[in-house]
Amino acid sequence: MLILPLYDDNPRTTVPLVTYGLIAACTLVFLWQESLGPRAEAELAFAYGTVPAVLFGTGELPPQLQLVPPWVTLFTSMFLHGGWLHLLGNMLYLWLFGRGVESAMGTARYLVFYLLCGVAAALTQALADPAAEVPMIGASGAIAGTLGAYLVLHPRANVVVLVWIFIFVRLIAVPAVFVLGSWFLLQLLSALASTGGGPGVAFWAHVGGFVLGMALVPLFRRRGVPMLQPRRSVAFSTRRPQRGPWG
Repeated sequence: MLILPLYDDNPRTTVPLVTYGLIAACTLVFLWQESLGPRAEAELAFAYGTVPAVLFGTGELPPQLQLVPPWVTLFTSMFLHGGWLHLLGNMLYLWLFGRGVESAMGTARYLVFYLLCGVAAALTQALADPAAEVPMIGASGAIAGTLGAYLVLHPRANVVVLVWIFIFVRLIAVPAVFVLGSWFLLQLLSALASTGGGPGVAFWAHVGGFVLGMALVPLFRRRGVPMLQPRRSVAFSTRRPQRGPWG
């Protein structure tokens, strides 16, 4: 079974320069990763990813991998990804929900918001397993903050979801509160059930980023932008999607 959000009916009043810039940056960095070869790519993840044991001073990287101070990796780790699916999934969610949040906050505020959520997400995961020696990489924690903000700003916006169950394929319009609420519940339950200590999905990072994203909306939204915005009374169809992130 595949359930994949594709686009929404939420209007944007500005060009989402930060959202597009982040997508471009993550994509270019990933292409660079892929060009290095398996060994160098793994070393890059340790050098620029967040390793909780190193961050908290209980572990140390080999000298040749100590390229930046451990606290800097809270930022650099957001631009690294572990594979094509990791990258494409994150960029889809960033494109889908980031544009509406950036429109509500403005370019500069959204960039600061995004980075704060990413840092908070990495710290949440690190605190959940401070002795972990596996690097954390990916933009999903920062994007989780964007999802939390979108939920507060546009809970009744429609999100078109692709549902694929064997031979059954259909596009369904679902309220954002259901899409994002169920996503957060899944992350929370997965975090509570996870044992940590090895490679895998950083569920606590998703939880931490999402919660902070919700909490920061009142501070970062532009003046006059309401929270919990009602659904627009316009015609909406699942048959004609908006253009992709580069259109």
